[in-house]
Amino acid sequence: MSLTTADKATIAPELRRKHLRERLRTLGFLSPWLVGFSVFFAYPLLATVYFSFVHYNQIKPPEFVGLRNWKYVFTQMPLFGPALWNTLWLVVVMVALRVVFGLGVGLLVTKIKSGVGFFRTAFYLPYLAPPVAATVAFVFLLNPATGPVNEILGAVGIDAPTWFNDPAWAKPSLVLLSLWGIGDLMVIFMAALLDVPKEQYEAAQLDGAGAWARFRYVTWPSITPIVLFAVVTGVVQTMQYYTQALVAGKLASGVSIGPGSVIQPGYPDHSTITVPQLVYSLGFQNFNTGAACVLSLVLFAIAMAVTTLLMRKRAGLLQAED
Repeated sequence: MSLTTADKATIAPELRRKHLRERLRTLGFLSPWLVGFSVFFAYPLLATVYFSFVHYNQIKPPEFVGLRNWKYVFTQMPLFGPALWNTLWLVVVMVALRVVFGLGVGLLVTKIKSGVGFFRTAFYLPYLAPPVAATVAFVFLLNPATGPVNEILGAVGIDAPTWFNDPAWAKPSLVLLSLWGIGDLMVIFMAALLDVPKEQYEAAQLDGAGAWARFRYVTWPSITPIVLFAVVTGVVQTMQYYTQALVAGKLASGVSIGPGSVIQPGYPDHSTITVPQLVYSLGFQNFNTGAACVLSLVLFAIAMAVTTLLMRKRAGLLQAED
């Protein structure tokens, strides 16, 4: 039975109203995310892009200067190169070692037959320590003059390094600090490892697969999404690395940190300076908001590029679907 022109004219407005109600309902469910995305991501990102093209000292109105801030950062800022190198070095080395070490600790704890609760607690507790307190304790332990670590190494005849006082050992010392607080990744990997079906291990063992073959062909394919999650979040977090490097450098330099003191990051010999430290120094100590916004955009671009590369199938950790 075909509809007449009058029937179509009657039904069409009703369908439009129904579609409008559905769109409004969908928009209502999406509104919390849309508000959060607009307020905490879209607006700050657009504001950062705007301020990167103006001269703004947070007192006088912004003054458009074109590419002057970008030229200053890339050609005239002496600490930009060392800070970018240190940040990328920490991203590559720290993230890789944290993932490997966290996975190793997770595998170890899941294989323990007795005392699992104790070992889980022992490995997780350092992660709960506040970053400043953990860094202070670690700098004390690695103090080249009075630290117990160097005393133990000296007692067994090992020539101990000066750790945070040596430019060659400052970044590796920060990596050791991050490995000490590996509890977050341990818990994530433990949950992923315990979720692997035991039947697959039993079948592989019956086929004669050894420990390495079982890990490669059973464990790894099951936990690959979790490894990707750990790598991506680790990259984003390390690109924002600030507190531990700043506190460790100042404590190792012997400069007291008190109210009103201006902290110059990078000790020793700019080996611990990172891009977030430069952002804070430029934006809140030197009131050069434009240059600070340029550095923030550089960090954002690098983080997005690395994340996109990792998320690509075949190019990253995710396996391509057949």
